[in-house]
Amino acid sequence: MSPYPILIGGEKKQTAEIAHVRFPYTGELYADVCQASTNDLKAAVTAACRGFEKTRSLSSHERAEILFRLAGEIKKRAGELTEILVMEGGKTRKFAASEVSRAAVTVRTSAEEAKRLYGEIIPLDLTGDTKGRTGFLQRFPLGPVVGIVPFNFPLNLACHKLAPAIAAGNSVILKPSSATPVSSLVLGDMVLAAGLPPEAISIVPCASARAEQLARDSRVAFLSFTGSCAVGWHLREIAGRTKVGLELGGNAAVIIHEDANLDYAAQRIATGGFINAGQVCISVQRVLVHRLVYEAMLEKILAAVKGLRVGDPRDPATDVGPMIDRLKAEEAFRKVQDGVKQGARILLGGTLEENMFAPTVIVDTTPAMRVNREEVFAPVISVTPYDDFKEALRIANTGEFGLQVGIFTQNLNRAMRAFGEMDVGGVIVNDIPTFRTDQMPYGGAKGSGLGREGPRFAIEEMSALRLMVINREGGQE
Repeated sequence: MSPYPILIGGEKKQTAEIAHVRFPYTGELYADVCQASTNDLKAAVTAACRGFEKTRSLSSHERAEILFRLAGEIKKRAGELTEILVMEGGKTRKFAASEVSRAAVTVRTSAEEAKRLYGEIIPLDLTGDTKGRTGFLQRFPLGPVVGIVPFNFPLNLACHKLAPAIAAGNSVILKPSSATPVSSLVLGDMVLAAGLPPEAISIVPCASARAEQLARDSRVAFLSFTGSCAVGWHLREIAGRTKVGLELGGNAAVIIHEDANLDYAAQRIATGGFINAGQVCISVQRVLVHRLVYEAMLEKILAAVKGLRVGDPRDPATDVGPMIDRLKAEEAFRKVQDGVKQGARILLGGTLEENMFAPTVIVDTTPAMRVNREEVFAPVISVTPYDDFKEALRIANTGEFGLQVGIFTQNLNRAMRAFGEMDVGGVIVNDIPTFRTDQMPYGGAKGSGLGREGPRFAIEEMSALRLMVINREGGQE
């Protein structure tokens, strides 16, 4: 099979440099993918600048119709896309199918939002010397948008960058993860089929270090990055005056108070802590349980986790598949082992074979242990008792991350207190922090990022407010 070509300004190009994409479960070769050179990246930005002159003049109806057609293409090719996600990323088949469905929703929602770029009229005659002045606010596209996409949701997160950019009237360059580039390249084909001006779309697989060139290019108007904290904040530092949006890491906590629905909470924790092998920025990592129900809740969590089926992601019955590669699995395994050396106990799992990390539940941890302090990004949860709700909020708030937190309680006052005190992007009541629908505003506080995703909110990030003032007094009678 020929290598997948890169896409520069709507034109496919074969390159001499090739990267291998391997199926994470077996390590077998899945695809060869051409890599963009530094000159290719320059050409992509040049094409995006040309493409922007076309996209900025598209009507809201035209932008929406392009996106509606793209959503249709995703739905039509859902089986093919699901297979790609399983093979390039090791995603379980049912979770891969869910991601494809979500991608179509993301694009369709962006199409709807393209028609809702409303402005505002502001009376400015508030003082005697401003008589006759009226202000008009309207949003305008920024320019070329670069989206850097991670491996864990290679299709839907690509759509979260591409679709709002198109809805706002921008051109787009996508840089997919080196581990999972095939889905983005196929998405590029669908974008062209949907009718976006060809110059306005480029897909440029390449090494992360080389992609820094895109962040440094002053012609780029907006850089949207999803990935690790270290890389994200570094890109912000080198991006100059380019506007930057960052969706970074987390060590999400969930609080289970004594009045919670324990059975429901246990099942949701088993989902949120281990889906996609724990490789989710808002994966449940720290479980804080009121001491009055700690033993009962721990028993229910262990039973729910034991019920998960681990194995080949191609099997429709599999719940937990492999991690993306051996290096990341070993890094997570070391964090667990460090905890054990400091007194933590493994109640379930804790084993690693190649990049298959067994679903792991640990107890007797402290906030200072790496399994709590850092992002593990693996199928690992810690379970810790607390004595009062104030203590639980303090523990959950500790650290450099702040994406989302889950609160299980029947008490509205506790929920509102968490809403007011937690330094996070989202407080999820009676559900896990892993909950996300694609139209909601999504992003973090503290070290977890800048800005918000979700089509409506990303469109605001990818556009600029412009004010026009009309002075009726200065016009002719």
